[in-house]
Amino acid sequence: MKLPFVERLREWLSPPEADQGLQPSSPPQTEEHTPQPGPQNPPAEAEQATRPIPREELHAAAGVASTRPLEEGEVESLLETVGVPLRPDQVNVGLGYSTGLQREHNEDALYATVSNLSANGRDHLFGLFVVADGMGGHQHGEVASEVAARAMAQYLMDAVHSPLFKVNPEVPQEALMDLMREGVRRAHRAVVEYAPGGGTTITAALLLNEQITIAHVGDSRAYAIFPDGRMEVLTRDHSLVKRLEELGQLTAEEAAIHPQRNVLYRALGQAEPFDPDVFITPAPRQGFLMLCSDGLWGVVSEEDLFQIVVSAPSPAVACQELVKAANAGGGPDNISVILVQFPRK
Repeated sequence: MKLPFVERLREWLSPPEADQGLQPSSPPQTEEHTPQPGPQNPPAEAEQATRPIPREELHAAAGVASTRPLEEGEVESLLETVGVPLRPDQVNVGLGYSTGLQREHNEDALYATVSNLSANGRDHLFGLFVVADGMGGHQHGEVASEVAARAMAQYLMDAVHSPLFKVNPEVPQEALMDLMREGVRRAHRAVVEYAPGGGTTITAALLLNEQITIAHVGDSRAYAIFPDGRMEVLTRDHSLVKRLEELGQLTAEEAAIHPQRNVLYRALGQAEPFDPDVFITPAPRQGFLMLCSDGLWGVVSEEDLFQIVVSAPSPAVACQELVKAANAGGGPDNISVILVQFPRK
């Protein structure tokens, strides 16, 4: 008796009986039919085109195929192998932080976000990255860094990110610099209001397509790392020892071990008025942007920072290794790092 089509299909797709410890049964009987006249394929081609695939071959193929998730970078590599361009350009971000080995509380704060609006063949790439290193002790430093990062991020997301969803969004460079200055002012007011007596550094980078606008106060740093082996400090430390070094009164080696190396002459929350450093720089194509607190750059040499970043398989792994290196160097301070990798093309 012939089985209904659905039952025959279910039987054909089920695992072979041999896999279940059963004896294989005879193949199902099929009706004979007389071929009708008409166009005929060559015998070999016809057999290849119409031959059912045995269940054993299907299960063997399924056993070979891997179902593991592709790791970071493998999708891009596969697409490049078959000649398919990956659009839009991918920006990868990693974050890492640690209290360190000699502090009880983490007074650093981090913020990072990336988005891309793609339409009509145009990409509107946006990224906002903030590192804040608080000071003033528990209940002052950690509150100061958090409210500063939140206030600046909220303002810039409203002022820059939300307008990107308008038709034909355009933001001139001069406006971006003014917006970053206003973001720093709002962060400063938040520190004065919510953490009186406390203070914080702040280093913020706003990525818009292929340009980066940076606002900076204090001694956290922004670095650009280039594929040709260069590593450039983009920001200027607002610290006493850095100023003495610039005046020629200290060498870089003396500044690194000076007992007052953590004394800042410019920080959010201070009573004296100040202006943030604000500037625009091109995104390092095929390279990296790194923001970090002095708990990282003050412990790990620039040579080691560079080698860790370029040898890691991803920004996330690089950040983990950077934090480990800072703790291996004694972990004297809180450690925070954001690493942004730009497209390899």
